[in-house]
Amino acid sequence: MLKETIIAHLQDAVRQCWEESGIAGDCPQEIMLEQPAHAEHGEYSTNAAMKLAKAFRQPPVAIANRIKAKLEASGYIEGLIGRIEVVAPGFLNLYLNWSTWAEHYAASAACQPQFGLESRALELKSSLSAQAAMIDPSKSRASKKVLIEHTSINPNKSAHIGHLRNSCIGDTLVRLLRKTGHQVEVHNYIDDLGNQLADTLVGIQHTEIQEAHDRFGDFCWDVYAMINKKYASEPELQSERTRVLHAIEAGDNNTAWMGTLVAERIVREHVEEMGHFGINYDLLVWESSIVREGFWAKAFELLRQTDVFQQEQEGRLAGCWVLKQAAADETEESEHSQDKVLVRSNGILTYTAKDIAYHLWKFGLLEQDFSYKPFTEELWTTTTQAAKKEGAQGAASAFGQADMVINVIDYRQQYPQLMVKQALEALGYQKQADALHHVSYGVVSLSPKAAAELGIDTSDGKASYAMSGRQGIGIKIKELINRVEQVIDEVRPSKEGLSSREIAIASIRYYLLRFNLQTEVVFDLDQATEISGNTGVYLLYAYARANRVLNKAGAELAALGGTPDIPALAPAEHSLLTHLSRWPETLALASKELSPNVLCQYAFELATTFSNFYAACPILKGNPDQVSFRVWLTAQMRHTLGEVLGILGLPAPESM
Repeated sequence: MLKETIIAHLQDAVRQCWEESGIAGDCPQEIMLEQPAHAEHGEYSTNAAMKLAKAFRQPPVAIANRIKAKLEASGYIEGLIGRIEVVAPGFLNLYLNWSTWAEHYAASAACQPQFGLESRALELKSSLSAQAAMIDPSKSRASKKVLIEHTSINPNKSAHIGHLRNSCIGDTLVRLLRKTGHQVEVHNYIDDLGNQLADTLVGIQHTEIQEAHDRFGDFCWDVYAMINKKYASEPELQSERTRVLHAIEAGDNNTAWMGTLVAERIVREHVEEMGHFGINYDLLVWESSIVREGFWAKAFELLRQTDVFQQEQEGRLAGCWVLKQAAADETEESEHSQDKVLVRSNGILTYTAKDIAYHLWKFGLLEQDFSYKPFTEELWTTTTQAAKKEGAQGAASAFGQADMVINVIDYRQQYPQLMVKQALEALGYQKQADALHHVSYGVVSLSPKAAAELGIDTSDGKASYAMSGRQGIGIKIKELINRVEQVIDEVRPSKEGLSSREIAIASIRYYLLRFNLQTEVVFDLDQATEISGNTGVYLLYAYARANRVLNKAGAELAALGGTPDIPALAPAEHSLLTHLSRWPETLALASKELSPNVLCQYAFELATTFSNFYAACPILKGNPDQVSFRVWLTAQMRHTLGEVLGILGLPAPESM
């Protein structure tokens, strides 16, 4: 990356100054490189001289001038920097040589992370003893296998918009890590032994619904809500749920087969629905496979050899097998201070127990494997059926064995995720525990207007209203697509290019990605269907506009055999170039922080900067050199925005 290249040279210059000063001790290496808000301060600026003043025992301006001299002597960072200024009280302002940048870092830079000058930067890094930590983490783990688990919806009813946020975040992380050179495997975990499926099975047998439904999942949505209401008036049905839980966990009985049929039918609907958003998986992992293949039995024996896993003999948890908190604060009353039950006194496994076994397998620590079969043409599934050996096992044998695991699960599951990590640590797998990452995010709730449309009483004046599957409150994904498509179709001025449905899907996906991960998304239909501002539609229009300009350019674009001469830059041209130059850094930051919203913000700012450039600088009018440069700049913008759209899972439309 450009920023890494500059930092590496700055550190090399500081090291030279340190050695020449004859000061004892290790040379300070930390360099902060900022991007000034104002163009007159350069493309990059550092206060390193002020930070080093105490160690060097010299005024910051003197140190800055020494660093400047070293950079100039070494060739202005291999020609990347056109000018260096020292500004009181000791800032170093660096002005890019845009011709050199364009030659080495334009369109191909993001596609080839170690292209050109960056290779030299990495060589410089390896020569500096304190520099190892500065290497981009995405590159250091590029050869490793990353396993990402996302979606993981209970297979008992149709999916709603809250589930979709999980899937969009997870799929974007998959695209992001693959773009930055990782080998990524995608799992969708199916909890087919849980309370929710048991409730739906009880509901199918003990409720009556006389209403037409387009999909089985929608029917089960109503069944699930109805049985949860019925539990209040007929509490004896709670014992029926316990019986069903035991039956589906035992397998090979009428109830278990009915559970399999219900779950598989709904999962097929979920997979098809996510496919509309470009979301795909490599493997479906069924919870029943973990139990029936003996994964938990193996994990149980391993845990029994530790000091933190034991069966309680008295108290409210008597008979339960629990994972003791390693350092629980007994003065706290929060859930985090409680021991985690893995096996209840009635013998039923908790979700966390099965998750621990699953993660031992993810990291290749169980010394056994699932059996597999195709679920669709492109998707595999775990299985325990007799036909599982028919040629499928060898083809799917490469699953698991991950170096890093990323779980996309909302913030309410933070404690169970910590318990999985603690179990790995207790078993002596510290390396794997450190490589387990929980990407937490805020849930999706409803705005007062959206809630009122669903019949929720909003007279209490709350700012948001939670969705509840038990109460049948929520916006199903299919219904959401239809409603947004209708709005888009009514407001779009032209029906060229993408269909209104494709635009609606892109709008929804971007809406769910653009918020900070920890933000609660208060869904509002009006906001989700806006076509201006920070929206998916705005990005699509920006790409289509650039494409239209380049199509009109025709001969000028075809005549560009390389990088054109870069003239004196107008402010709008400079802003667009500067933003384009920051794409590799943004890509690396998003990969490091696992933050899709970083990409959304970059894309919105890029589209806005291009819009300003388009308005201020007539692209196809002017002298030939000016036109050539602006066409080239537009092509770079289209290329970069197309890359961002691809990672975000949005289309790159030829026209709109």
